[in-house]
Amino acid sequence: MAYTRIGTITATNRRHLADKVASLPEGYDIKVGPKSRSLDQNALLHALFGELAKQATYLGRRLTLNQWKTLMISGHAVATGLGADLIPGIEGEFVNIRESSAQMSVARMTSLIEYVHAWAAMNNMRFNKYE
Repeated sequence: MAYTRIGTITATNRRHLADKVASLPEGYDIKVGPKSRSLDQNALLHALFGELAKQATYLGRRLTLNQWKTLMISGHAVATGLGADLIPGIEGEFVNIRESSAQMSVARMTSLIEYVHAWAAMNNMRFNKYE
């Protein structure tokens, strides 16, 4: 059977959700956790990465939106104590097995957005239309 999203727990639907879980057959897995990042947060973050790609350089290079995304998520993970998982890749390159922004909670995504803004400010950049 395919995954079914039951919904966000609220005071109103708590009993309904408990009944729904109680009615599931044996063998089902249930995952409960913080709400993941919003679509608005995701759109803002990608807009910021796009601005970095247009305006900023890193180590004297222009980076693509996806390169900035990798760099910022990796830096944020280290800055917030999550650390980095750098491993040799299949072809001898080095790869940072980083966290997924799609799996981030709303709070973690907010922290990442603040991290990007802080980096930009420390590097004399402004995101006028995103502030």
